[in-house]
Amino acid sequence: MTEERAIKRCLTVCLAQSFRFSALREKLLETTRAQLFRNALIIDYKTGYAIVFAYGVMVCWNLNLDDRRSLQELLLDYAIKPDDEPQEDNFSYEVGCEQDRFQHDHIELQSADVKVLLALSHAMAQSIKLAAFEGNAIDTIRATSHLPQSLAREGTIKLNRKAMAKIRGKLFLTKSDIILNYDLLDTPEFFWEHPEYQGIYSMAANYLEIQPRTDVLSKKLETIHELLEMLADEQKHQHSSTLEWIIIWLIAVEIVMSILDKLF
Repeated sequence: MTEERAIKRCLTVCLAQSFRFSALREKLLETTRAQLFRNALIIDYKTGYAIVFAYGVMVCWNLNLDDRRSLQELLLDYAIKPDDEPQEDNFSYEVGCEQDRFQHDHIELQSADVKVLLALSHAMAQSIKLAAFEGNAIDTIRATSHLPQSLAREGTIKLNRKAMAKIRGKLFLTKSDIILNYDLLDTPEFFWEHPEYQGIYSMAANYLEIQPRTDVLSKKLETIHELLEMLADEQKHQHSSTLEWIIIWLIAVEIVMSILDKLF
């Protein structure tokens, strides 16, 4: 195997919800050999490249461990809502192949042109971000799965209004966080200016099943929406029941007062 065809490593990491990108951009442009492409920064190291996306993801191409750790520490200084356990995807790749293709988490590339790597990185970053969205949605659904079970079993949800409001808030935050960032899963704007690289992006997006997974995520969001509506209805029911009992007691008191008035 030639030097050019040597097997190299590619690592994708989701570090945070997002980065304070304006400040991070200035820092990296001042201190590293970096290029800016819309919401992505490409940093040129001796051994390879790191590509940093504004939405909290970095993709490292053939970076040594020291450079990767140093960059990760820097990125965390600019992170918004850093992940406690960052998700990672690992791939191997080689350059100088007959065609561009993905196979069993291995990438064969004709060229290691930086824009080819950026095109692939867009798909990889979307995939790892999608995995984070999927994890958040699944965790939220699991944490609240007892609610519909309780409603089916007992006909009511035995939670006070404050506890129910907290659960509704958690459901809403998960849903809104995903919805507000949903455009990250669309075709990146980079390809409006560089359509010649969209083919390699589409190849990676198909391999990583971004569209089918996005459709499944939409179903999970529908489940969260149904849970929100169910809790809202239950909260209204509890409030109505409370009002009904107040009215019943007021009528009872009025009847008792009327009887006592007639007796005395």
